Amino acid sequence: MTTDAAPGLARRLNLFDATMLVMGGTIGSGIFVNAYVVARQVHTPFLVLAAWTFGGIVALAGAFVYAELAARRPETGGQYAYLREAYHPAVAFAYGWVLLFVIQTGGMAAVAVTFARFFVQFTRIAAPEWVVALVALAALTAINCAGVRAGSTLQNVFMVLKIAAIVALVVAGLLLAPSVPMESTVLDRPASFDLVTAIGASLVPVFFAYGGWQTASFVAGELREPRRDLPRGLLLGVAGVIACYVLVNVVYVRALGVAGLAATEAPASEVMRLALGDTGARVIAIGIAISTVGFLSQGMLTAPRVYYAMADDGLFFRSVAWLHPRTRVPVVAIALQGIMAMVIAAVGRYEQILNYVTSIDFIFFGLTATCVFVFRRRDAGTERDTDGIRVPGHPWTTLFFVLASWFVVLNTFYSYPENSVIGLAILCAGVPIYFAWRWWGRRG
Repeated sequence: MTTDAAPGLARRLNLFDATMLVMGGTIGSGIFVNAYVVARQVHTPFLVLAAWTFGGIVALAGAFVYAELAARRPETGGQYAYLREAYHPAVAFAYGWVLLFVIQTGGMAAVAVTFARFFVQFTRIAAPEWVVALVALAALTAINCAGVRAGSTLQNVFMVLKIAAIVALVVAGLLLAPSVPMESTVLDRPASFDLVTAIGASLVPVFFAYGGWQTASFVAGELREPRRDLPRGLLLGVAGVIACYVLVNVVYVRALGVAGLAATEAPASEVMRLALGDTGARVIAIGIAISTVGFLSQGMLTAPRVYYAMADDGLFFRSVAWLHPRTRVPVVAIALQGIMAMVIAAVGRYEQILNYVTSIDFIFFGLTATCVFVFRRRDAGTERDTDGIRVPGHPWTTLFFVLASWFVVLNTFYSYPENSVIGLAILCAGVPIYFAWRWWGRRG
C-alpha cells in the first residue's frame, strides 16, 4: 500500500482545514446543552471541572496516538486504514460496517433533529422538525458532492461561527452574568466505591463530548501534505477543543453553581438569559443551531471517505468508489451517507441506535491505539520509524489512552447491558458479512 492510497482524490486541503475538521468533528450541541449530566453525577465545582479537564487529557493523549498513526500511514480512511494494515481487513471492515450503519448515520440523524429543533425555535417556521432535518441533510449532501473544497470551506465557516458563539458565551458569562458563591469543598462524599462509580459515571458523557476528532483522519487522501498537516491539525484542534470546553464549564459553574447546572437541561441558554435576557437566549439558540449544522457538515465531508476506501479495497460495492470526473469526490459514498442519515432521522429511531453503539465506538478507539505498538515494531529501522510525530511517553501514554477508552466500554456495558449487547451483536454481524463478501468477490 502506498502513502497515496487513493490517487484519484483531489489533494486540496491544508493545515487550517485539518484543524477546523478536528474541532468541527468534536464540538456539536453537547457542550451547549448536555453539560448538566456531569453535574448530576458529581456535586462540587472541583469534581465537575476535574472531569472536563481529565477528559481533555485523555483526548490529547489520543490525539498524539492518532498523530503518530497519521504520520506513519497517511492514507484515506484514517482509522479504517490503520486497523486494516495493523491487523486484518476483517477488523477494518467491521469498523466501517458499524460506522456506516449505526455510529455515523445515527449520530448525524440525532444532531440533525437537534438542529431542526433550535432552527424552528428561533425562526418560528411552520414546518415539522423532521422535515427541517431532512432538508438540512439533503443540502449538506449536495454541497459536499460539489467538491472537497466546497465542503471544507462550508465546514470552516461553520467552525469559525461556532468559536464565535463559544467566545460570546464565555465573555457574557464572565462579565455580565451574576455569579454564585463557589463551594470550596473538593469531594461531595467520603472516599468510597460510591464516589468512584459517581466519578466514572460523570466521565462517560465527558468522553463522548470529546469524541469525533479522529474523523479528520478519514480525509488524509485529500490533504496536500497529510504526513505533516494531519498530525499537526489533530494536536492543534484537540487543544482548541479542550480550551473551549473547560472555559465554558467554568462559566456554567460560576454563573449557575453546580446545583443550578444540574437543574437545567439548557445551561448555555440559562447563562445567556442571565447575562442578556431573552435576547441572549435567542442569540445562543442561533449559535447552537449553527454548531449542530457545522457538526453535520463535518460528518458529511469525512465519513464517506471510509466507505470509499472500503469499496476501493473491494470490500464494498464498487460504485461507492466512483469519483466524479470533475470534482474528484466520491459522490456515491456521500449520497449513501446522506440518504441513510435522512432515513434514520425520518424514522426517529436514532436515540435507540446511539445507545446500542456508544460502547462499540470506544472499543475501536482503544483497538486503534494499539496499532502504534504494531507499527513501531513493523517499521523499526525504516524511514517511517524516524519521520514524523511520535507519542511522547510511549508506551505508558498509549496504554493510558487504551485503558481510558476501554473503561468507557466497561462502564457502558455495566450501566446499559441490554443496549451494549445489541451494539456488540451489530458489530459481530459484520464479520460473517465480510467473509461472505470476500467469497462473493472471488466467485465473481
